[in-house]
Amino acid sequence: MKFSVGQIAEALNGKVEGNPEEEVFTLSKIEEAEKGSLCFLSNPKYFHHISTTGATAVIVDDQFKSEEKLDCTLIRVDDAYASFTQILKMVNEVRSRKEGIEPQSFIHDTAEYGESLYLGAFAYVGSNVKLGNRVKIYPQAYVGDNVTLGNDVVIQAGVKIMPDCIIGDRVVIEAGSIIGADGFGYIPQEDGSYDKIPQIGNVIIGNDVNIGALTTIDRATMGSTVIKDGVKLDNQIQIGHNVEIDKHTAIAAQTGIAGSSKVGKFCRIGGQVGIAGHLKVGDKVGIQAQSGIGSNIKDGSAIQGSPAFNIGDYNRSYVYFKNLPKLEKRLTDLEKKHS
Repeated sequence: MKFSVGQIAEALNGKVEGNPEEEVFTLSKIEEAEKGSLCFLSNPKYFHHISTTGATAVIVDDQFKSEEKLDCTLIRVDDAYASFTQILKMVNEVRSRKEGIEPQSFIHDTAEYGESLYLGAFAYVGSNVKLGNRVKIYPQAYVGDNVTLGNDVVIQAGVKIMPDCIIGDRVVIEAGSIIGADGFGYIPQEDGSYDKIPQIGNVIIGNDVNIGALTTIDRATMGSTVIKDGVKLDNQIQIGHNVEIDKHTAIAAQTGIAGSSKVGKFCRIGGQVGIAGHLKVGDKVGIQAQSGIGSNIKDGSAIQGSPAFNIGDYNRSYVYFKNLPKLEKRLTDLEKKHS
């Protein structure tokens, strides 16, 4: 679709500097843009591209200044990055408009669904499922018996939502993720084998949660594994049974959280972090990538390492870690000198 620069500026509450009648039909990076492209510029590292870009229009901050004559039309806004994000959301909304039940999908007679359902080919919706309005379930997804999905939920291709799970409004679950698989619960036997503990709980996910591709959230042994409002989970994360993650915590890829641990609100957890079971991580905690957490963490802590400890202490200690070979040599030389 084509839009005039003037239409885009009006949607962003911006001001046009150049020709408002110019048309754009694609979004691009400023260094790669060609005629017909719309891009944005907010990072000073990329300012030099403005004089050579082939873009038709560039979204810039109000205070942006250029010493050179520019060939592109500018759209001046309060925040170029936020405005371009708004454009991306609009484009994504248009692209993802789907409705209807495609052939070769299955929806049980007892399932209930609201307006504007999209159910892709080879998707399965079980008995007593309740789907809100504008739910999108893409091909080859599985929604088990007694599952509840709120309004505006997006279930991407190949997602599996196991029975009895409850998912709130505006949740997006990316391709291949599994919600409500059996938790990792076994009792060691005298002969060294393991007896499986039945996992009869469920998973409850709040509103406005995003779950990345190939992430697994295990069902509780009893009760619920709980992911609260606004949580953002990256790809390939493992959440164990009976874990609770509080509001607006963000967790990067390949992190694993063992059973029954509780993570507070507004935490930021880096990639490949491991959190042992039955621990409590406080609110507003920052955990650096590849840290190993083996004990409770107080509110507001920033930690790093494996096992993790205070990030300031870690950074000071790291000076010695990397110089250990030199220190060992100095110590050996001193011992030889005084022997």
